Amino acid sequence: MRRILSVANIRTVSDLGDRRAQKKAQTRELVRTTAHRLFAERGFDSVTIADVAREADVAVQTVFNHFATKEDLFFDGRAPWVQGVADAVRHRAPGVGPLSALRAHLLEFMTLQLSSLTCPDERCYRETLEASETLRTYERTLVFEAEHRLSDALLDAWRTPVEDGEPTPVDPAITAPLTAAIWLAAVRVLIVENRLRVAEGLEPTEVACTVEVLGDRLLGYMQARSGTFHGLVDRSLTGATEDRRAV
Repeated sequence: MRRILSVANIRTVSDLGDRRAQKKAQTRELVRTTAHRLFAERGFDSVTIADVAREADVAVQTVFNHFATKEDLFFDGRAPWVQGVADAVRHRAPGVGPLSALRAHLLEFMTLQLSSLTCPDERCYRETLEASETLRTYERTLVFEAEHRLSDALLDAWRTPVEDGEPTPVDPAITAPLTAAIWLAAVRVLIVENRLRVAEGLEPTEVACTVEVLGDRLLGYMQARSGTFHGLVDRSLTGATEDRRAV
């Protein structure tokens, strides 16, 4: 009998924990959807955390319990690309090189970013973001974070090379951040410039198809010459070291 009661008590505690976790998740989702609606209606800068709390019928502290800043609240669920670029390298299929995996991921990402502009919610999100200097500044910090995460993923991949047909740089510690910065900068330019074409009236899906072809050529060119790039990095470092020694 004691054993049965003990098991029952364990289940009760477990169920209570599950209900609390479920309620917490529901509250977070309520706060997020409420905030996103208010941002879309009034603009990011015109909405306060107090406004969100009042509209969601929760305490201001409850909002902060889930989101550290208003910027975090705006971007929550909207920036999977921050971790996505690194995950594409880390979780690539066996036998696929890191740059091949990254290239495929970025091509899909570019086309999705542009074709999604057919969706009114996506267009509203972009318009709200572009209208706020605060959000544009914060988005740049997310870009830098994505770059750093990608650099770390490339570094790990090149430090433990496998047979995938791709050249491994002599000095991964320098090549990884350079590669991350150059590849993501190229993709960002293609996306930003072609969003302007959509804003001028071109069909998003048509623009996305054009960018997919151009992006594939550009990233393919960069990938095909990655070995030369690795060599240039190595020779420049060697030359610099020799110059210092000569002095």
